[in-house]
Amino acid sequence: MTDWWLFFLVGALAQLVDGALGMAFGVIATSVMLAFGTSPAQASAIVHIAEIFTTAASGASHWWHRNIDWGIVGRIAPAGAAGGVLGATVLSNVDGKVVAPFVTAYLAAIGLVILVRAMRRFETVEPSRRGMPAVGFIGGVFDAIGGGGWGPIVTSTLVGAGHVPRYVIGSVNLTEFLVTVVTSATFIVTLGLADLAPVVPLILGGVLVAPFAGYLVRWIAPRVLMVLVGALILGLSARAFLRAAGWL
Repeated sequence: MTDWWLFFLVGALAQLVDGALGMAFGVIATSVMLAFGTSPAQASAIVHIAEIFTTAASGASHWWHRNIDWGIVGRIAPAGAAGGVLGATVLSNVDGKVVAPFVTAYLAAIGLVILVRAMRRFETVEPSRRGMPAVGFIGGVFDAIGGGGWGPIVTSTLVGAGHVPRYVIGSVNLTEFLVTVVTSATFIVTLGLADLAPVVPLILGGVLVAPFAGYLVRWIAPRVLMVLVGALILGLSARAFLRAAGWL
């Protein structure tokens, strides 16, 4: 019963961060799974099954609060789904730790870019068709391989490019639902159903707080969001580097 409440709290806290900043549910939840001795592939499968429900709730909240840019959704959704299929297939046959250092280095660089932009005068640019599908594809691949990464890669890249954080976060959260469904289906086909015991508390905790995240992102200033996103990425990257060095 203690484990049930632990996963419930993990789901609630992870979704609050993910819904407000557009990232980190998968990273946080997967870290807990791995700490309990779950294999990387099974951990990613469990988290993605839970995310089907949490991303649906979060996406609906952002839609209700008008945080969606459908141009962004249309450009990253198909490529993200394709990347999720590829990533889930790879992870079912290859250790995801092989690519982890490269993802961590990339995210740390993006985090620095966002913090630098936050310290300067905030400007936005119109969404560009060029490069957005590639960002979605890469995000889908690494999200499946690492059990989390869609938000850090896609949200951080688009925000770092100058897009309005509120609409990036809402659009990326909504699109994550499609990517998660496709990725979960791939894991089920390649691995079968995992131990689903942690899934229910993760779902309940995440769905409970999802509406509040949609409200928060609507009222937080873009500069504040950028600082929070950049700091979160750097914190997660630092933790990954320390673990890889054997200091954690």
